[in-house]
Amino acid sequence: MAKKTAGWRGSEDLWLEAAYQLLIEQGVEAVKVMPLAKRVGLSRTSFYGHFDSREALLEALIARWQAKNTGNMIARTQAFAETIAEALLNLFDCWLRSELFDAQLDFAVRNWALGDASLRAVLEATDQDRIAAIHAMFLRFGFGAKEAQVRAFTVYYTQIGYVSMMVIEPSEVRIPRMPLYVETFSGTSASSSELARFVSRHGMTLDALQL
Repeated sequence: MAKKTAGWRGSEDLWLEAAYQLLIEQGVEAVKVMPLAKRVGLSRTSFYGHFDSREALLEALIARWQAKNTGNMIARTQAFAETIAEALLNLFDCWLRSELFDAQLDFAVRNWALGDASLRAVLEATDQDRIAAIHAMFLRFGFGAKEAQVRAFTVYYTQIGYVSMMVIEPSEVRIPRMPLYVETFSGTSASSSELARFVSRHGMTLDALQL
């Protein structure tokens, strides 16, 4: 709970973070002004110093989800890579670093969209944007359009399966599987130097892959 200070209304980020926590813990129905005010230790009127309405706050949550999860994911598909294997490893960073891709937030938004037709339309468009970015990544490395599309579906639907099933794997379990995922998704193998750079980004050495 935030420390109260006379005349202080908190910050937009404070209210948004509290809303995020309620969303992932209890779902969108729990994201209401009074519970938020209680959580941050401020008055209900303080909320309106930052947001015109609950709907405005919900829109900010969606913007946060789009910027973080979709924005980072697309950026990783476009990161420099010499091979499709390296490009996939760049993308896999999202599945291993919550600051790049927040699986809990993605799950919460998907649940929210089940009861919100307008958000469902946004979600469907966002999924297509993500798939298109992965598709473009495969095209960049010489795959034909149809093959690149199916491989993009395979990559994306696999990860969304992890999200939807709330699969939680520690890095020491998931990272050793990544070379096999590269082979499955691309039909090629990552080189030792590509794997070394990848595991180094996640605080490991090649020994962790048990190659």
